[in-house]
Amino acid sequence: MNSFAEKLDYLSYPFVQYALIVGVLIALCSSLLGVTLVLKRFSFIGDGLSHVAFGAMAIAAVLNLTDDMPLVLIITVISAILLLRTGKNAKIKGDAAVAMISVGALAIGYLLMNLFSKSSNLSGDVCTTLFGSTSILTLKRTEVGICIALSAIVVMVFILFYNKIFAVTFDEDFASATGIKTGAYNLLIAVVVAVIIVLAMNLVGSLLISALVIFPALSAMRIFKSFRSVTVCSAVISVTCALAGILISVFAGTPVGSTIVAADIVAFACSALIGALKRGSGI
Repeated sequence: MNSFAEKLDYLSYPFVQYALIVGVLIALCSSLLGVTLVLKRFSFIGDGLSHVAFGAMAIAAVLNLTDDMPLVLIITVISAILLLRTGKNAKIKGDAAVAMISVGALAIGYLLMNLFSKSSNLSGDVCTTLFGSTSILTLKRTEVGICIALSAIVVMVFILFYNKIFAVTFDEDFASATGIKTGAYNLLIAVVVAVIIVLAMNLVGSLLISALVIFPALSAMRIFKSFRSVTVCSAVISVTCALAGILISVFAGTPVGSTIVAADIVAFACSALIGALKRGSGI
């Protein structure tokens, strides 16, 4: 009992509160764009950009930058724009462009860390970057502030351009015919996804980021059919799983990122069951 009570006291510590705030915001932002990415079959872009972010973090480590977020953000956003432009090239299809850039960034990042890193635990640093780290539990107030600001921008962009994003998501050709600049909104989506990827790096690592984007959206689609309902349900599932994952990791001492993804998997299984029951009952 004393041990459990001591662990409950962790919730009063600022570092745990910061982790919960950042985790919830990242989960919320990921879920909002996740539905669009899944419906447009752009899920692989998140995976590709996460590898690019790994390469950018490797460059920041080689340059001994104390704050790597600005550099990682710039490189990831530029890569998102390049992926969109290159994907429209008839000679290089979208999926091939993603594979080319993501694998190249992953390889170059690891090569740079091997050649120039001064760390005595290179394998540990690489594993931490790929699968998340405890840095989510050592956030500073300024880092939390940056995350809040970027998350607010993502949410505002989604709310302000909701109708345009909805139109581009379901019928890009019709949206273009009605005068909507689909290229500009696809570019906006790509840039926002890049921001989300950078925010999520410390939470779940570059290899697990796609789970934050894909699982909540797919879970919500098992239960609801309308775009708005799926988006709201996806946000609720994502935030709930993030909270559960962080709390379990604090109390049980498990890796934060992997625990959150495990919670997302459980939520997907439950949603699939609820969806099957609804179909069986004719609801």
